[in-house]
Formats: sequence, C-alpha cells, structure tokens
Amino acid sequence: MAKYIGAIDQGTTSTRFMVFDRSGRTVAIAQKEHQQIYPKPGWVEHDPEEIWQRTREVVVEAMAKGNLRPSDLAAIGITNQRETTVVWNRKTGKPVANALVWQDTRVADYVGELAKAGGQDRFRGKTGLPLTTYFSGLKIRWILENVRGVRSLAENGEVLFGNIDSFLVWHLTGGPHGGIHITDVTNASRTQLMNLETLSWDHEILDALGIPEAILPRIRSSSEVYAHVKDPILKDVPIAGILGDQQAALVGQTCFRPGEAKNTYGTGCFLLMNTGDRVVHSNCGLLTTLAYKLGNQPARYALEGSIAITGALVQWVRDNLGMIQKSSEIESLAKSVSDDGGVYFVPAFSGLYAPYWKDNARGVIAGLTRYANKGHLARAVLEATAFQTRDVLEAMEKDSKIKLDVLRTDGGMVDNDLLMQFQADILNLPVVRPVTRDATTALGSAYAAGLAVHYFKDLEDLRLNWAVDHTWKPNLADEKREEMYRLWKRAVNKSFDWVD
Repeated sequence: MAKYIGAIDQGTTSTRFMVFDRSGRTVAIAQKEHQQIYPKPGWVEHDPEEIWQRTREVVVEAMAKGNLRPSDLAAIGITNQRETTVVWNRKTGKPVANALVWQDTRVADYVGELAKAGGQDRFRGKTGLPLTTYFSGLKIRWILENVRGVRSLAENGEVLFGNIDSFLVWHLTGGPHGGIHITDVTNASRTQLMNLETLSWDHEILDALGIPEAILPRIRSSSEVYAHVKDPILKDVPIAGILGDQQAALVGQTCFRPGEAKNTYGTGCFLLMNTGDRVVHSNCGLLTTLAYKLGNQPARYALEGSIAITGALVQWVRDNLGMIQKSSEIESLAKSVSDDGGVYFVPAFSGLYAPYWKDNARGVIAGLTRYANKGHLARAVLEATAFQTRDVLEAMEKDSKIKLDVLRTDGGMVDNDLLMQFQADILNLPVVRPVTRDATTALGSAYAAGLAVHYFKDLEDLRLNWAVDHTWKPNLADEKREEMYRLWKRAVNKSFDWVD
C-alpha cells in the first residue's frame, strides 16, 4: 500500500507541492513564487503557463527531496487560489489571456450595470454572493468581450474556462490529448454562476452575463477519484480531492461541526464558519458558500468573510515604503513602541470586502500626528488585520446566531505573536494556533483525497491529527478595547466612496 498522500497547493503568490504521512506530518515540500502582473491600477494578473510550469517544477523537486516515486503516493489533492479566472484554447492548451486574479477590479463597470436591474444582491438568493468585482463570472465576461476573437471561439466550444484547479487538472490528465475538464463544488460556488441548492450551473445567470455553458467545467464533489495523472511527474497517481484554498483550510483545521470556524492569515484573511447542511443567507455582508462535499454525502455549507489585504499590507510596507527588509521584521518594528500612537491603517487598496463590499473605497491612514513614527505605523499595519477580522466575526455571529467560543487560526501571519495576542484582545476570545499552521490548505486537500481512496478512514481519523501549538487569551480592558474599535470604525468610514 502507498505510504503517503500528496497535495498541490496553488496560491496567489506561489505554488507548492507537499507530501504528508497518515499523521499529517510533512514528509517533503517544495515551493516557488510566480510573477504578479499589474498592467493598470486595480488590474492584477498571473501568467497561467508560468503557474503550470511552477507546478511541475515543485512536484519534481519535492519528490526528489523525499526520494519518492509516484507509486509511493496513494493519491493527490489540489487546492487553489479561488476566483482567479483562466480561459484557454481547447486544442492547444494556451491561455487566450493572462489569468484575471481574484483581487482584480477591472469589472467594476459591469457590477454597476447589473446592479441597476435588481440591486447588488440580484444573484445572492441563488449563489449566496453579492455583485462585486471579486468572483469569476464577471471576469469571464470581460475576457469574452475584450480579448479579440474569444467570444466566437467560446460559442463554437473551442475555449474552456476554469479557475486554477480546473486548469491544472486538465493539464495533469492529458491537456489537449484527453484532459478532463472539471471543478469541485467549492470552486464552482465562487464563480457566481452555480446554484447553491442544485449544485449546478444556473442558466438564468449565464444568460444575464452572456456566458456559454459549453466553456464551463463539469461540477464534481470535493472528494472522489476524478482521474489518474498522465503527466510523467506523477504518472498514474489518482487525483482524488479538490478544494478552494479557504475551504481546504477549513477541512485541514477539521472544522467539521456546525459553528466551528477558522481564520487563515495570508495575502488576505478568510474567516469561514461551518453551518452544516444549512444554507445560511447573510444579512450582514457575508458570503454564503460551499464548505465541502465529500463523495456522495450531502453538501456542507459555510459563511465566509473575505478580507482583501492583510499579509499583502506587510508586503506593501516592505516593497513600496522600504520600512522593513523582510516581512518577518514587521513584528520587531511594531514592538519598538508600546501602542499604535492613535494611528489607524485601513488597507482598502482594491476596495473593501466583507462586511462592507465597497468597491470604491481606497486606503486610508488616519490619526497621524508629529508623535507618530514608523513603529506606530507598523503596529497599525498589524492591528488592521485584527480589526478587520473582528468586523467579519461580529457579522458572522449575527447571521449564524452562533456565538463563537474560540477562533482557530492558520496561515503565514500566525507566527506573529504580537498580532495573535492583539487578535485575542480585540475579539475578547481565545485564539488558537495549531501545530500544523502553515500548511492547512495543502493538508485539507490531502485529507479530501485520502478519504476518497480510503487512505484515511473517516472524519474522526482526521480530528485525531489536529493538535494545539499555542493559545492566546484576551488581556485588554473592556473600555480600551471598545474605544480602539470605535476609532477603527471611524477610520473605515473615511475610506468609503473615494473613487467616483
């Protein structure tokens, strides 16, 4: 029997391949970044061919590091940056344009146009999602309307759409020579084209957006054997799990019970709460989304609050201001002062996501005085992540009618102890960091794949792998907490309606 389970983790800034054993321990890993392309303000693109090349490279590198052969893997799972939109030629495999990244705001005019007939929540009843620049559907429409000749190719069935998961699976299983064109329910739920109840493409929405159904992938569960890899890098290994990255983190954190929630601190922040088999529609600016669907079992749903800029703000301070040389230095700079000095940083670089959904908001630094220095600014950068998380969590508790008793965390920023303590302080909740905290997306997709091929027995088998590394308890006076949060909300209001 194969010893290990693998996972392709294709993220916003990098791609990695990880191999795990049955205990969830990492056996081998390789990771490579890819280029971020900014053609115009608000436009964010990736080169899909570079992503495919990086994927092959990290698989080869990790397998070599672990001295592994494809036969050592029981299966692989795939997890991916969601909403990032690729349209490619069915015959050649070549993308018709760069991928439009989830952060890209070029479809803002479409949002306004569609909202005129039915408002921002026009499609929310079916999809759980408001009209905004975030999701894939409008990005597909933009490519069809703005890349020469693609509309006619689409109508003739000569191009295919997919988020990154579909693009990778198609290439891994043969590409132009028989590659399968699929996605899972979690990624499909982020296109704003899938009906949450039927788990199928919605023809009324497709007609409204002018998208031919022929270009869309077939929707499958998150955990089943879809096909076997044809590419030599993983020849004959089953592909058996697909999850969008944030749903994968929910699974990796073993949040299988209604009311369990996790927050992933990465380029952005993504807070998901499992709501079980119940579709909970939000009245507070959150998204209703698929959590996962394991084989033939009923679909499980989640409430999600998406924050566009968190870790990316630290990168911006590093790259655009030159205040630090490495992202990890933000903590020591923030610790050089005892508090934020009254400085608040609202990073609405591409608008605000949950719970505000203000595409025309822009970044604001408020509360500056001559007293403020770069230490105060660094502290405000970290606090912005925690404040935005509270915004989302309060909305989530109102919608779900569930009071959270602990927040599970993961992602690159959770090694920052100052941030995690302030997160506990501003939420007035314990914040927990698990032992496996920087690989929960990969681990979640590996779990989904492992369940499909019986490498893992059941959900309880997975829960036994989850262990706590550290818990932060709140240590801030109630009066101070609420005063800081009141000023944060004032700063957020200053960011609204900056773009006409």
